[in-house]
Amino acid sequence: MPLRRLLVIPLLGMALVAQKPFRVYHSLEPYDNVELPADFNEKTEWVFARLMYPPHPNARFGRYRFGSGHVWTEGGTSWSQDYPRADRHFSQALRRLTRIHVRSVEQPVNPDDADDIFNWPWLCAGEMGDWKLTDAQAHKLRDYLLRGGFLMLDDFWGTEEWNRFEESMVRVFPDRPIVEIESPDPIFHTVYDLDDRYQIPGEWALRRGATYRSDGSVPHWMGIHDDQGRVMVAIAFNSDIGDSWEWADEPGYPEKYSALGIRIGVNYVVYALTH
Repeated sequence: MPLRRLLVIPLLGMALVAQKPFRVYHSLEPYDNVELPADFNEKTEWVFARLMYPPHPNARFGRYRFGSGHVWTEGGTSWSQDYPRADRHFSQALRRLTRIHVRSVEQPVNPDDADDIFNWPWLCAGEMGDWKLTDAQAHKLRDYLLRGGFLMLDDFWGTEEWNRFEESMVRVFPDRPIVEIESPDPIFHTVYDLDDRYQIPGEWALRRGATYRSDGSVPHWMGIHDDQGRVMVAIAFNSDIGDSWEWADEPGYPEKYSALGIRIGVNYVVYALTH
């Protein structure tokens, strides 16, 4: 294990007493009745942590599902797209495909909750054309990543959504470029060899007879690196990996997309734990 990890893990362990307890938030999806697994309280070595964020005023899904008086900290806004089914389906797959001790339920993480974000070394977020971080949130996320955290970002499409995504991302890392991750990079070979990557459409797109929205026809696998060349932020632009997890148990969603989406997720988790 790299020295960086040996230094980071004790620091995370010292903060465990301040971990926020598990709770279920409202989903932006039309379901709020996903059954809790019997072992949801089990203490494990890895947890799917989902980054909560305030929505952009021009967001595609900027309207609150529960009315204008609802606040993003209670869910039902863009950060809770695909939640919690995608989180739990992927966690179940990770349990089956690796020897990682995975919790069966997710952990929504609000960056404004003191130092709680530092308890969760792997974060995922979707609908990135919809986020708008505050200065304090951008600063904390930068600190989290430079300390060794990992962030997977997904499900935003075309020029308009890219511009809204970049508006916040450049505040997190004004000095680090977003680059294409080349196929030989270890992140695509930690468990599965993923040289043959293709666009992963959302279930919503397939229902319309398409594979993308807006001008987002070309998939990109992008990242932001630290000073040692480690990928800190892995970005799936013009694909919907979250839907490939959420709909993995749906016969009408093609298996080829869930197969690739799950393999990408597995690689990203194992990469984050070993680099």
